[in-house]
Amino acid sequence: MRLSTTDIYALHALAFLGTQETGRWVGSDAISEATGIARPYLVRILATLSNNHIISSKKGTGGGYALAKDASELNLRDVMRAIDGPVAPLSCVSLNWGKACPEEKRCNARNNIWLKVRDAMLAALAEVSVADLAQDFDRGVNYHLCLEHLLSPNA
Repeated sequence: MRLSTTDIYALHALAFLGTQETGRWVGSDAISEATGIARPYLVRILATLSNNHIISSKKGTGGGYALAKDASELNLRDVMRAIDGPVAPLSCVSLNWGKACPEEKRCNARNNIWLKVRDAMLAALAEVSVADLAQDFDRGVNYHLCLEHLLSPNA
């Protein structure tokens, strides 16, 4: 699993939304201002999160975006799946987007490495909630600094 700019921005937006009162709708302009994410890019991220039921959206006066559940009930496993799709490193070990391989029963790499990697990543992501991200936002932690640490495809 390699994080992208979209992942970092989505986590930062969710961190901000996690600090809001339950049921409070926040407009994209306010989210953009609070997070420093360019509004056009942010709106695309918010649409993806909304389409995957991580956040809710409401049009019109008094509308905006809000978490679909309490921040403590939204784990990063579901968030990352919403943003990126499979968390698994290969389709032959993916739980939701699996593709059978004729070698899977006798493949040591799959059975001794990739299944364990998948399970460890899913377990670790499931342990962290949007409420944890909200604590970062409250402390002034800026996820934009993470962008400097993203691995390039050639790294």
